[in-house]
Amino acid sequence: MNWLAPITLAGKHITLVPLAISHCDDLIEAAKDGKLWELWYASVPSPDEMLNEIKRRLDCQSKGTMLPFTVIDNETKIPIGMTTYMDILPTNRRLEIGWTWYRKSAQKTAVNTECKLLLLTYAFETLGCNVVRLSANFFNTNSRRAIERLGAKLDGILRSHRIMRNGVSCDFCTYSILSNEWPAVKANLETRLNYELSASYPV
Repeated sequence: MNWLAPITLAGKHITLVPLAISHCDDLIEAAKDGKLWELWYASVPSPDEMLNEIKRRLDCQSKGTMLPFTVIDNETKIPIGMTTYMDILPTNRRLEIGWTWYRKSAQKTAVNTECKLLLLTYAFETLGCNVVRLSANFFNTNSRRAIERLGAKLDGILRSHRIMRNGVSCDFCTYSILSNEWPAVKANLETRLNYELSASYPV
C-alpha cells in the first residue's frame, strides 16, 4: 500500500480531506479565530503565511515525507484547521501525527478527539503501523494535556528541538502509542468522544 496516497477520513462531525490550495482562504479565516499565529509556542501560519505553508506541506507530500489534511466541519462544510501525517517511515511502519491546529472556537470540543480517532484508526488498522508518535512544545501545556488524554506515553524530552518563529529554541515532549496499546487507546477515545458529544464530559 502507498502510505502517501491522499485519503479522505470521514467522521460524524468532522471529515479529514486532502489539503488543497483551494482551502487557503477558509483556513486564513480559521486562523483569524483567536489570532492563533500570535501563540509563540505554537506553529500556526499567519494569514500572510498560509499559502506558503500549504505549498510547503504539499511539497513535502510530493517528496514522500508528509500526508497533509484539512479538517472540515461536517455541518458547515468549512475548513476549521489542519493536521498531517509526517516523518513517515513505511519500512519501519512508523509515522507521526503533527502540525495540527484548529480554530479557537473548535478547541476544547470533540473535534480533536474525533480527529485523532480517525487518524489513529487508519494508521493502525489500515496502514498497520507499529508505532505512532506525537509531540508538543514543552510550553504548550494544552497540547501536551490533549496528547496525554489520548493515552499516549511520554518517551522523553527533546532538548532545543526546534527554533520557533521568534527565534527561541524550545524543548519538545515526544509521545508514542504502540500497536499493542491501540485497542485500549481506541476504547478510551470512543468513550471520550461519546461523552464530549453529549456535553457531559470535561474536555
